[in-house]
Amino acid sequence: MTHLVAENVHVRLGDRQVLSGVSASFSLGQVTAIVGPNGAGKSTLLSCLAGLRAPDQGVVKFGDDDLMKIPARERAQRVGFLPQIPEVAWAVEARTLIGFGRTPFIGSRGLSVEDDVAIERALVMTNTLDLAHRNVMTLSGGERGRVLIARALSGQPEWLLADEPLTGLDPGFQLDAAELFRTLANKDGCGVIMTLHDLHMALRVADHVVVLADGHILADGTPIDVLTPAILAEAYGVDASITHGKHGPLIEILRCR
Repeated sequence: MTHLVAENVHVRLGDRQVLSGVSASFSLGQVTAIVGPNGAGKSTLLSCLAGLRAPDQGVVKFGDDDLMKIPARERAQRVGFLPQIPEVAWAVEARTLIGFGRTPFIGSRGLSVEDDVAIERALVMTNTLDLAHRNVMTLSGGERGRVLIARALSGQPEWLLADEPLTGLDPGFQLDAAELFRTLANKDGCGVIMTLHDLHMALRVADHVVVLADGHILADGTPIDVLTPAILAEAYGVDASITHGKHGPLIEILRCR
């Protein structure tokens, strides 16, 4: 199994130290949620794990290899990335946009039968078949979000890294997307790492949670062990309690400290 491991990762942006000595290990077959307050370094850590940013110090290991030393084309075939604020620059059909996820695989002859099959599978998995021939510029934010998830999935990555992938989706589609991520990990064996602001969703969907604050890891483990009142108080400055509802544990934010 190809583990993804951050070892003593430091990143400085301008005069701000964004990540300071972050070390964490991520496994295939799991959904990991990276949570923490605004400015904690979540997106920066995710970009390092995706190989989009080299750490100033430390290393991200893909198995036994330095991720940044793997050729970019191979890295793109194995690690899919869904940015928080994706830009769609062309007025193309949704299916065409989803097909861009096959770019690392396309040869000189263009899309192959295998590429078409992967695109169709991504459309089905994300329930976007009805959007396939729509101009992406006419889609709502939530519809576009689903199409962009499909684009990432069309590459059939070994690892899927997503920055706030549930933002902007209707509640029903949030649950559908969360279930899709769990299926990718727990049934298909994909490694899924996502940043989330919604602690309830982290508790519901994740197998593994990393809590970041001020560029450091405060906690790393199972959701029930990590999303505790004490850790939430340290990370977010709030008083919280954990209750148990019909569908499992819930986090109740009582007040800010």
